[in-house]
Amino acid sequence: MSVKSLPDLLCLRAEEAPTGDAVLVEGREPLTYGQWNQRARALAVRLALRGVRPGDRVGLQFSERDWPEFAVAYCGTQLAGAVAVPLSDRLAPAELDYMLGHCEAVAVLHSAGLRRPPGPWWTAALTEIEPDAADGTEPEITMRGDDPAQILYTSGTTGRPKGVVATHANLVHGAEIRARRRRFGHSQILLHAFPIGTNAAQLMLFNALDAHPAVLSPARFTPARFARLIGTRPVGTVFLVPSMAIELLDAGLHERYDFSGVRLLGSAAAALPPAVARRLAQAFPNAAIVNYYTSTEAAPAQTIMMYDPARPGALGRPAAGSALRILTEKGAPAATDEVGEVWLRSAAASRAYLGEGASPTFRDGWVRMGDLGRLDADGYLYLVDRESDVVKSGAFKVSTLHVESALHEHPDIAEAAVFGLPHPVLGTVLAAAVVPRRDATLSPTSIRAFLMDRIATHELPARVAVLESLPKNTSGKVLKRRLPELLDSSRS
Repeated sequence: MSVKSLPDLLCLRAEEAPTGDAVLVEGREPLTYGQWNQRARALAVRLALRGVRPGDRVGLQFSERDWPEFAVAYCGTQLAGAVAVPLSDRLAPAELDYMLGHCEAVAVLHSAGLRRPPGPWWTAALTEIEPDAADGTEPEITMRGDDPAQILYTSGTTGRPKGVVATHANLVHGAEIRARRRRFGHSQILLHAFPIGTNAAQLMLFNALDAHPAVLSPARFTPARFARLIGTRPVGTVFLVPSMAIELLDAGLHERYDFSGVRLLGSAAAALPPAVARRLAQAFPNAAIVNYYTSTEAAPAQTIMMYDPARPGALGRPAAGSALRILTEKGAPAATDEVGEVWLRSAAASRAYLGEGASPTFRDGWVRMGDLGRLDADGYLYLVDRESDVVKSGAFKVSTLHVESALHEHPDIAEAAVFGLPHPVLGTVLAAAVVPRRDATLSPTSIRAFLMDRIATHELPARVAVLESLPKNTSGKVLKRRLPELLDSSRS
C-alpha cells in the first residue's frame, strides 16, 4: 500500500489490526485503529456537508483528556482535504483569537465544555458534529504530497507565535509500513504527557500511527499520576520534557513504584541538563536515556543522543535522514569546536512559515535553529545557548545554558533559568532564577558561593532570585522574558 498521508497510514493500521489499541487516556476506553479510521472518515463526510473545502484551515482545540477525539478530528480534517491546526486548550483568549485569525480558520472543533472562540469561523464540540455513521458520501479528495496538511504554531518564547506549515510529504517522511520494523518494538505501551498543540505532542500522534506500542497519556500531568501509570501498566517507552522529569524525580516516586520495565526514556522540547540525565539514569535503571533535538520548523530532522557520562552535555549526531552543520557569522562551515549557528536538514519536504515569503530561517532545505553550538571531533553537537539568550556582559559573551548546568548540580535546586539584566556600566549582567527542591532552603548568597568553584567570575549571576516556580509555556519551556518582572517580588 502506498502511504501518501497520515490518513493513509491510519487506513493501513486499521486493516492490519482493527481491534488493536491506538490511543489510550487514563480512565477512558481505548481508541482502536478500526474505530479511529471509521470515525475519522465519518467526520470527513460531516465536515464536507458543513462546507469545509480542500485547503480550508480547521482549528482543533482539545484537552489532554480528549486525545482520542483530537486524533479523530485531526485525521478527519485531513480526509476532508482541509488543513489541521492543533491548538492548546491552555491558550489565553487573545492568543487563540490571534492564531485562528492568522491562519484564516473556517471552523474550530473542540472539547466539550471549552470556550467557543467568537469569530467568523463556526465552532462545534466533536460530540455535536460527529455522527454515529456517515450520512453522506465521503468526499473524493486527492491529497498530493505538496499540499498543506498541518499548521502548528511555535511556542512564542521570544515573540509572537508563527504558524509553521507542513505538507503531507513532510509528515509521512520515513513512515514505516512494515510491522516488524516499527519503532519501539520493545514496548506494549508508550507513555507521554505532552499537551496538544505542541510539536512534541504531534510526534506522539505520529507514533500512534507509525510505531509499535499503543500511546498512553494521563488526563492531566501530575508526578503521582505519571508514576502510577509507569508502575501499573506495561510501559516500555516514556517521553517527557525536562521540567516534567524534574518534577517526577523530586517527588521521589521512583522509590515507591517499579520503573524497571521502562527500556527507553526520551526527553524532548528542551535540552536535558546533564545533572537531570544522571538522576533519570538512576531512577530508570534499565532504560536508555535519550535526548531528542529538533524544532517545529525543522521536523522531522533531529539529532539523537543516548546519555553518555563521557559526553554529558552532548546532544548527539543527526538521526537517519537528517543532516547537521555549524556555520560561522560569515556563513562558512565552522571548524571543530568552533561556535556558530546550528542548522538542521531533512530529506523530507521543508516546512515554511504561514504568510511569509523567503525567510532567513529556511535556506536551501536547511533550517536555522536559532541556537549557537559546536561540533566536536567525533561530530557530536553541543549547544552553547539560544542566540537570543547569550548575555554580553562587558567584554564577555556568557552562555546562560552553561550557568544553568552548573546550577543544576546544586543538590537543593530543582529548576534554574539564567538571563540578562540591563547594567549602566557593563551593558548587561547575569541574573538567575531558581526553584528549590521540596523542603529545601536556599539563599542567594549560598548559591553564588556554590557557583564560585564551578564557573568563571564573569559568569557569576549578579542577582539570584528564589522562586516557587518558573513561568513556562504549554511546551514546558521557560519564558525568560517574564523573569525580570519577578525579581522584585523574590528573595534576591
